[in-house]
Amino acid sequence: MKPKSPDSPSSGTPPELDHSGASPAVSEAEPHRLPFSQWWPLIAGALSGLVLRFVFSGKPGTPYAAMMGAFIYLAPMFVGAITVYLAETKQRRSWAYYFYAPFLANVIFVFGTMLIMIEGLICALVIVPLFAVIGAVGGLLMGVICRVTNWPKRAIYGIGVLPLILGFLEVNVPLPERVGTVERTIVIGAAPDSVWRQIQNARDIKPEEVDRAWIFRIGVPVPLAGITQRTPSGLVRTITMGKSIHFDQVFTDWQENRYVHCTYHFYEDSFPARALDEHVVIGGHYFDMKDTSYTLTPRGNTTELRVRMRYRVSTQFNWYADAVAQGLLGNFEEVILDFYRHRSESSPEGNRRDRRGRARAARRERGRSYPGFAAVLTRSARYLAADSRLYLGIGAFTAA
Repeated sequence: MKPKSPDSPSSGTPPELDHSGASPAVSEAEPHRLPFSQWWPLIAGALSGLVLRFVFSGKPGTPYAAMMGAFIYLAPMFVGAITVYLAETKQRRSWAYYFYAPFLANVIFVFGTMLIMIEGLICALVIVPLFAVIGAVGGLLMGVICRVTNWPKRAIYGIGVLPLILGFLEVNVPLPERVGTVERTIVIGAAPDSVWRQIQNARDIKPEEVDRAWIFRIGVPVPLAGITQRTPSGLVRTITMGKSIHFDQVFTDWQENRYVHCTYHFYEDSFPARALDEHVVIGGHYFDMKDTSYTLTPRGNTTELRVRMRYRVSTQFNWYADAVAQGLLGNFEEVILDFYRHRSESSPEGNRRDRRGRARAARRERGRSYPGFAAVLTRSARYLAADSRLYLGIGAFTAA
């Protein structure tokens, strides 16, 4: 009996591969290769992801919605597995390849959804890190299967069918809800009433004043104005943004120049079609803003301004969605606080108060170093009175 080769199918090599790890259809001496032929497994993997994305085109809350855990976790894994499997049918690949090829295939897949206009820039940039890492894990698992098992093709079928089954069943699983809080603080060189006016009426906001915030860089339209007005139901600040986005902040607590708290009210036309990706619409199925508060605390000639936002995320991957929300909203708060600081310090009222404060401080400093004329007269009078009492005492003693 002939001894079995260590790379024979019974020793764990996939039957699709020959004993050397190369496809039987490929000769050992391969003189010519098509240009970019090393990329075809990655392209094929990305295309398989796009097919799965077309399947998961359901509306939020219905079967086969793109924000389902079945798609978010299994689609990039399928892309990674397909990439490694097809590459292995040509030749044995390294462990490094099992990681980086699926990683790149998922990046191509995500940006491919933008090219065919089924995803927007916001969702693509937010999800691509997660997809790339999960895809790399899927590629490593497929690499193990190709090296030590006899059934890589059956594994591919299983990974491909699983999201289709779960995508139909997952709609019956309630979404977990997580409410988070983000808070930031800044010190502004202006009085509280000057800062208060800027918060209540921020008009003619220029893109360069706020567009360095990450949420605006990845595609959210920049704000245009925030105007407070009195309505029959109370004080309301109307927010307008680019692409005709508009909504209200309804004030529930108002302590002038000290504190304000508001909730959000959205209308049916608050977010016109294609103004935002449907997955990240505020007040939508997966994300919402609960409330916002501003606290103003006088600090000498300055004001400490604190903003606090509460939000909700409702997904099967809240551990990731919450981290993204924390990062984006925290950065937004830092930018908007700096916006209020710049406007408050640049306003005529802020400038006058700042100059008066600096003048008072300078007078106090001069008073400590160089006593004024009134102070000199006061001290001289005290010394004269003391001397007079001393001389009267000496005279009375002598007369006695």
